[in-house]
Amino acid sequence: MTQSRRDIRAAQLSGARGGSRDGGGGSGGQGRTGWRKWLVGTLKWGSIAAAVLIVLGAVGVFIAYQQTSIPQPNQLANKQVSIVYYNDGKTELDRIAVQNGNRESVPLTKVPKFVQDAHIAAEDRTFYQNNGISVGGILRAVKTSITGEAQVGGSTITQQYVKNYFLTQDRTVSRKAKEILISVKIDGQLPKSEILEKYLNTIYYGRGAYGIQSAAKAYFGKDVSQLTVGEGAVLAAVINAPSMYDPANGAAAKENLTRRYAYVLDGMVQEGWLSAAERAKFAQLPKIQPYRSNRFSSGPNGYITAEVKKELLSTGLSDRDIDNGGLRIVTTIDKRSQDAAVAAMKNDLPQKVTGGLVAVRPGDGAVVAMYGGPDYSKSQYNTSTQATMQGGSNFKPFGVLAAVRKGISTKTKFDGDTPQTFGSTTINNFNDRSYGQVDMRRMIGRSINTAFVNLNQQIGPAETKQAAIDAGIPADTSGLGTDLTNILGTASPHVIDMASAYSTIASQGVRSKPYLVARISSTTSDFSYQAKPETKRAFDKDVTADTTDAMTYTVKPGGTATKIGRELGRPAAGKTGTSENNRSKWFSGFIPQLAVSVGMYKPSPDGKSSLPLSEEESALPDGSTIPANIWLDFMKPATANMEVQDFPARAGVGDDKVPTPTPTFTPVPTQTSTQPPTTTTQPPTTTTTQAPTTTTEQPTKTRGTGKPSPNTTTQQPTITVPLPGRSTQAGAG
Repeated sequence: MTQSRRDIRAAQLSGARGGSRDGGGGSGGQGRTGWRKWLVGTLKWGSIAAAVLIVLGAVGVFIAYQQTSIPQPNQLANKQVSIVYYNDGKTELDRIAVQNGNRESVPLTKVPKFVQDAHIAAEDRTFYQNNGISVGGILRAVKTSITGEAQVGGSTITQQYVKNYFLTQDRTVSRKAKEILISVKIDGQLPKSEILEKYLNTIYYGRGAYGIQSAAKAYFGKDVSQLTVGEGAVLAAVINAPSMYDPANGAAAKENLTRRYAYVLDGMVQEGWLSAAERAKFAQLPKIQPYRSNRFSSGPNGYITAEVKKELLSTGLSDRDIDNGGLRIVTTIDKRSQDAAVAAMKNDLPQKVTGGLVAVRPGDGAVVAMYGGPDYSKSQYNTSTQATMQGGSNFKPFGVLAAVRKGISTKTKFDGDTPQTFGSTTINNFNDRSYGQVDMRRMIGRSINTAFVNLNQQIGPAETKQAAIDAGIPADTSGLGTDLTNILGTASPHVIDMASAYSTIASQGVRSKPYLVARISSTTSDFSYQAKPETKRAFDKDVTADTTDAMTYTVKPGGTATKIGRELGRPAAGKTGTSENNRSKWFSGFIPQLAVSVGMYKPSPDGKSSLPLSEEESALPDGSTIPANIWLDFMKPATANMEVQDFPARAGVGDDKVPTPTPTFTPVPTQTSTQPPTTTTQPPTTTTTQAPTTTTEQPTKTRGTGKPSPNTTTQQPTITVPLPGRSTQAGAG
């Protein structure tokens, strides 16, 4: 009798249970132990679930692919520009918009075949075979997006085109998924030649150049159709990371380009697009023209924007991010202060004389104002950050810092007579005036050369050099050595260096790195940045308190800048400075809340050296030096709303070691009682071998009515020094 399928299955199950109870395997081995049964079931249902997920995933991808339409271009050439703001975050200072007007599309037929091949060799050697995506590149990109690791390459030419033309630069998984779907769809709808043409017209090459035509002009000054094999390979090489491969960015970038240039050409040989014999003709990089800087604002603000862009690159942003990222950049620049800087330089600088001004917030490093020149559109040479001027007597406070740090009181006296000979060098004071024994406070106030060289001889020139470096003068500054006259300013710093160094004194010994970018946000990505001031204690508070006290004598009666003391209306400290032959002129000074340096020089017609300043180009009829006048005219409006603050009280480092005059009494004849005893004093001597003790003395706030004397000049062998360039002249003033 025929059994039903249900009866047979029931008998099998009954046999399996019986076998299990009897401890046997049952006939035919159909029974299973509990764990084996669980394992088989799990594998069965796991396989079913995996299959379902694969099917659903495939269906999902298919549906997403069908529903994904090729979007409208993101209008790269008209994309939101990066805007630079003043420190209020609302008032616009400038715009970085190099892509506007710097993009020109060309048909693929105008691009030489070897230039096309170079780009494919550099970026996607399977371009003509793949379907628009690289699986390996996608997996690497997803991994780095999830883990936050450094970004890696791997996108195909089609993917790069899609990202540039249709999407944003966001580094997210969702953006990558869209890129993949659109790439596959475009590859299926457009011929490879059209994709390559669109890619070459949208890719960023650095130097503000979008597209192959703009790049050919930016790097070689020619039409794309005129490019050589080597030039095409250079352009193909730089698109990987323009800031890393543009030789305009220095020797390291040139070395990087050389290696990638070879990689591109070797790839062309490997793919059969270039013969080995032809490759050998391009062993060296072709001549690349100098970089013509970005199109920032004309006038003084363009210099600020150029410096801002340099600083942005240090935050991890690329040239492409900056030029096309929709960034909102808030600077440290205060509009009132910047306007005051521009007005003071414009109104006070004589014709044919130029210079720089930088104002820094002590203890923080924020650059509040910067004047780098009158018009960025005419000259991109920043007189505050690029020009080097011999520092002159602006360096004398570093000698005082060094001395006080060694425990020498600012009341210690040194020989200020003139002339004096040190080895083979003769030092003179201005107008050959002798001052006798003078302490450091009067030495700074009157800028007495011979006394400062005597001080430097006692403490050692290396100590003065180190104090300058610790304050903020870069160690590689031109002319910064350990010669005995380095205290007179033989080195040639930038204006921003001097402002930074003086801000260290103003901040009671805290050194800070100057910066211009306060914070950044983006309208096209999730990028954000908040500045963190870089500070370091360089000097003890007592050391800078006594140095500051000495520097106030510059603006007191008898000092070289008494006009500032009379007119500013608040405590100030500073130092005038004049180089030999009057080739540069300075005034650097500070109040507790702001350190400002002003330097000026007269460039030669070719701009490669400086010319001596005439008497009219150095000082005003009232005797005040022009840099000091600029400093004062800047400070009045810049500090109009600032609280008036006092400097820290003089600490009196080493005062107990200053020699006290020893009185000698002459006996009085007994018959005469009206004649007082005669007192004579022995010449004081100085010592630096004992540690200082501290006393407290309130700083003097006397304001005088005298006029500053002209700045002193060190008489040494004359050396003509170019600006910018290396310089070894000594200074005075």
